[in-house]
Amino acid sequence: MKQLSESDTLPANGTSNSVKMQGSKPMTTVSDAIRGRHSVRAFLPNEVPEAALREVFELAQWAPSNCNVQPWFPHVVSGPRCEALRHKLSAAGRVPENMQFDWPADGNHGDHEGNQKLRQHAAAARLYGAMGVARHDLVARQDAMLRNYAFFDAPHAVFIFMARPFDWRGITDCGIYAQTLMLAMWEKGIATCAQGALAAHPHIVREYLGVPKEHRLLLGISFGYEDKAAIVNSVEVGREQLHHAVQFHR
Repeated sequence: MKQLSESDTLPANGTSNSVKMQGSKPMTTVSDAIRGRHSVRAFLPNEVPEAALREVFELAQWAPSNCNVQPWFPHVVSGPRCEALRHKLSAAGRVPENMQFDWPADGNHGDHEGNQKLRQHAAAARLYGAMGVARHDLVARQDAMLRNYAFFDAPHAVFIFMARPFDWRGITDCGIYAQTLMLAMWEKGIATCAQGALAAHPHIVREYLGVPKEHRLLLGISFGYEDKAAIVNSVEVGREQLHHAVQFHR
């Protein structure tokens, strides 16, 4: 397979960034949401109104799942609970040896090859470059990593759990749920960042939120309103060109 360069990827917003109009109001399309959603790593302190929170989480419940089992168990933190958990996870994150994921990945974490490795390195270079962090500045890179545990200062986070009896099919369902939720939030002007790092200390989250021990933590999503003045949020990463990514068979 051909090794790809950054010029071989689609621009971050795809091929179109148009918004259709419905009367005098802009009408968001599914295509707009898919192309427009991006990972935000700096948030404003303003909380999302309770009514809007309930609306997007109710909509996400319509995500498809195998045999309609709906294996996800989301736990949303806001206000004082969010602040307390932010501090607990940030403290735990300073001791990498204490990480204990519920669902360890097969093989070495981050051990990508070929085009996947190229894309990973390109995304990291853009992100750290925007933050002014040099590749060999290990202290600054560690500080940037710790921002994950602080939810990037977002006023909310959701932790997505799955009950232990479920297998990889259930994990796939939870991934579909997470994407559905993030697209629903984007439509309402709510920014998101899906984070595997927030699953690094599941025992802390379970204990603090009273989550049953048989529920396993898959990921967390920080969310709120984007700080558009933050340089880190200007980072754009593209997507693979169709002819490199998809094989059509007839």
